[in-house]
Amino acid sequence: MGAGGRASIPLEQRKSKGEPLKRVPHEKPPFSLSQVKKAIPPHCFHRSVLHSFSYVIIDLTIVTTLLYIATHYFSNLPHNLSLLAWPLYWVIQGCVLTGIWVIAHECGHHAFSDYHWLDDLVGLVLHSTLLVPYFSWKYSHRRHHSNTGSLDRDEVFVPKKKSAISWFSKYLNNPPGRVLTLTITLTLGWPLYLAFNVSGRPYDRFASHYDPYGPIYSDRERLQIYISDAGVLVVFYGLYKLSLAKGIAWVICVYGVPLLVVNGFLVLITFLQHTHPTLPHYDSSEWDWLRGALSTIDRDYGILNKVLHNITDTHVAHHLFSTMPHYHAMEATKAIIPILGDYYQFDGTPIYKAMWREAKECIYVEPDEDSQNKGVYWYKDKL
Repeated sequence: MGAGGRASIPLEQRKSKGEPLKRVPHEKPPFSLSQVKKAIPPHCFHRSVLHSFSYVIIDLTIVTTLLYIATHYFSNLPHNLSLLAWPLYWVIQGCVLTGIWVIAHECGHHAFSDYHWLDDLVGLVLHSTLLVPYFSWKYSHRRHHSNTGSLDRDEVFVPKKKSAISWFSKYLNNPPGRVLTLTITLTLGWPLYLAFNVSGRPYDRFASHYDPYGPIYSDRERLQIYISDAGVLVVFYGLYKLSLAKGIAWVICVYGVPLLVVNGFLVLITFLQHTHPTLPHYDSSEWDWLRGALSTIDRDYGILNKVLHNITDTHVAHHLFSTMPHYHAMEATKAIIPILGDYYQFDGTPIYKAMWREAKECIYVEPDEDSQNKGVYWYKDKL
């Protein structure tokens, strides 16, 4: 374990749950990235192969144990207990598999080890087993980190200006509409983003993470997109053979439903990291990398912070230093909070409440009418 890597940050060092929402400062920060980095103990940037693999082994052991229990014991349970056991398995397995997804995501940032080839090999295997095209997502996600908070160049969850929101948005701006929107987003949002770039940056032609010749990728990246597609196809073929041997219902129960939980978590986590009433977005006249990286927020998922390897409550530090391994991110977050001051955002609102509030209040972005900074956009909800 990294020093302090598994400890929570006391809420008094962050922002109190009871404090009213206060906007992140949008002016250029009075500190530089190098000053922030100097506040972090140097060992936090050290990547250990053994340390990183320990998390892979632990997660895979839990996944295998849960699978063994489900397939060997659930059928012997009384019917009522079986009806309870399967949903419990789906949720727990989905949470642990999301943790594995986080480790693969770390490989894409070269935060797993000092060896690029090892990071890519581990990331390719882990992401492919979760039907994620590793290199395809690695490259688009890298551009997200390079353009966070930019209305013109960010890759995903780019908020729309009021003039660009759909005509039917006003009909969904009510409780039933929000339930429908959130349900579709959490169940279909991730595969729709990968396949059709839904909620992604607009391109001048069709964009897909599975298309090596799509506008998302450059010529030098195309071979690796093919490799990503091949990895996903291999797993699909394995699932097909498993369905023939065990039945499609068996595959859906042990793998398909937990994968839906993973997909839902990915969308929810990303949505809540970048969507908050206090966070600014910038057009090209105002955007710069540091302010963009700071326009994100840490959240508290309770015990799931540990299960998800703290991707939830150390996201600000991750955007500033994405090659830092997750097991040092909590210590680094503690170290940078005094430097960042009001530029650091944490919201301890329970996740289900935060999800509903953001869906209700963060509909589009516009500059404040009385502001001189017309390139700084804030979330609004008046349709």
